[in-house]
Amino acid sequence: MAIGVEAGRIALVCPRAEVPADWLLADMEDLGGRLVTPALIDCHTHLVFGGNRADEFRMRLEGASYEAIAEAGGGIVSTMRATRALSEDELVVAALPRLDALIAEGVATVEIKSGYGLTVADELKMLRAARALGRQRAVRVVTSLLAAHAVPPEYKGRADAYLDEVVLPGMEAAHAESLIDAVDGFCEAIAFSPGQIERVFSHAARLGLPVKLHAEQLSNLGGARLAAAHGALSADHLEYLDEAGAQAMAAAGTIAVLLPGAFYFLRERQAPPVAALRAAGARIAIATDCNPGSSPLSSLLTAMNMACTLFGLTPEEALAGVTREAAAALGLGDEIGTIEPGKRAEFAVWDVNDPAELSYRIGFNPLHRRIIEA
Repeated sequence: MAIGVEAGRIALVCPRAEVPADWLLADMEDLGGRLVTPALIDCHTHLVFGGNRADEFRMRLEGASYEAIAEAGGGIVSTMRATRALSEDELVVAALPRLDALIAEGVATVEIKSGYGLTVADELKMLRAARALGRQRAVRVVTSLLAAHAVPPEYKGRADAYLDEVVLPGMEAAHAESLIDAVDGFCEAIAFSPGQIERVFSHAARLGLPVKLHAEQLSNLGGARLAAAHGALSADHLEYLDEAGAQAMAAAGTIAVLLPGAFYFLRERQAPPVAALRAAGARIAIATDCNPGSSPLSSLLTAMNMACTLFGLTPEEALAGVTREAAAALGLGDEIGTIEPGKRAEFAVWDVNDPAELSYRIGFNPLHRRIIEA
């Protein structure tokens, strides 16, 4: 096959023997018969943060639950303290090794959420750091405001006041600075109720911002149906999703983003209902959920393997989940995620014979090179 590129976009995809005469074959590069895919997309990460939570890893191994750790002052609040203590530049320095690990596996687009600052100033600091990462590396950074991630200690028992004084004004400030591409939230008993998320989503709609949601990770509060009702780009995690939620997501075109790293690291037992998602016709994406507490994973190839081995996806579904479907989960399906005329010329070239090898191996990176045409 031949792929032709003009001005940074794919202009031609056809068998080599059918390349038009006006294309100079001498100018074409021979990739030696290697597999070429769209450059990979990590559509759900928390890449910018301070510190780590190795101590909580030990606690979980001793039997403590995610909820118990959070209620004891750990979890997101622990990372909040470490993140608040760092400057924007320090957050960039801390995040670069994680970003570089993704780039080394052929990733050209990464979504980065805020959500560990939990003040207006600190959420904006995180978002500025995320934008700076996109300037320091040849990678597209898509940002999501996740101020509705947890209630900080100073607002304990006053979640609605936190929404009024931090989340909603923070959304306006971030939007005014062009720091966000979408708005996210965490709909769980340890975070925010569906009614509170409704307020966040309604405010985002007034600003013309698309929404996403962490939903049905620990329980079924109907977050996925709420996300679908608001035309959300995606609903993510989904371990406790029910059939009605899967159908609502499929009807709305809301992408199901599965995060096997968190499922594995938290030693969960209830996997997302992949069969129900397939039956409903919902589209499925895969991401690392790279974060310090529940998924310290910076390998999208490993996430693909986990999606197959833990959730039962096929290798073909896993590859689509980090290309075509991941692009849709970011609202970028018209720009990236497939190799077809008109799309951005962003490719990953692999030293493999079969696409299934990308999901098959563990701890091995077969990337030959990443091609990003400006």
